[in-house]
Amino acid sequence: MSGHSKWHSIKHKKGAADAKRGKIFTRLIKELTVAARAGGGDPDMNPRLRTIIAEAKASNMPRENIERAIRRGTGQEPGVSYEEAFYEGYGPGGAAMIIEVLTDNKNRTAGEIRHLLEKHGGNLAAPNAVAWMFNKKGYIVVEKAKADEEKLMNAVLEAGADDFQDDEDNWEVFSAPDKFPAVNEAVKALGIEPATAKVSMIPQNYVKLEGKPAQQMIKLMEGLEDHDDVQNVSSNFDIEEKEIEASLA
Repeated sequence: MSGHSKWHSIKHKKGAADAKRGKIFTRLIKELTVAARAGGGDPDMNPRLRTIIAEAKASNMPRENIERAIRRGTGQEPGVSYEEAFYEGYGPGGAAMIIEVLTDNKNRTAGEIRHLLEKHGGNLAAPNAVAWMFNKKGYIVVEKAKADEEKLMNAVLEAGADDFQDDEDNWEVFSAPDKFPAVNEAVKALGIEPATAKVSMIPQNYVKLEGKPAQQMIKLMEGLEDHDDVQNVSSNFDIEEKEIEASLA
């Protein structure tokens, strides 16, 4: 099981996801606005917007918030203009990282991301230095206690999922990004609330971290996720569950 997967699963169990709901909504509002500005406000004609709407619904964002963000993107309501940026780098122990941001000031954000990485034993890398290590996929995590394996597997595969994996206490479901909305709806139709449901950069291989590098990575992840401009962080670190739990206690 990847450390990154464990990271999100443990935070969900501890209620950290609910505590950060405001942060999650802020991230999704930015993504909805940018997607609507780039491809229009009709989700039927804008696959990227359709995917983000599905993620927003999975996070229980009110419909009014979703619609307002889309109107801002199409220019029907005033709002701040955001730009996308992707930073690649290495965390402690050489773990690869992709940091996705939406910002109204790229220079400021780049400096702050560089500072966070260096503070916790990492560094920025050149474009495409680590991106080749990841594949973009729809990613859903369901706690085993909440789902019957056969029913869940049949539902997600029928909806278009590519892969269904046993991940200790969880089931992991992977799909092509364009299939994510249908697969997520199939999970919700079973009355299941996923621990994680998003389109993410999934690593091809993992780097095992222990001791000081592991602790530095956990602090780095917390710092990045608390940054207002950071939308998503993908990494190929693998840290033992007990070490993550101890740090988040």
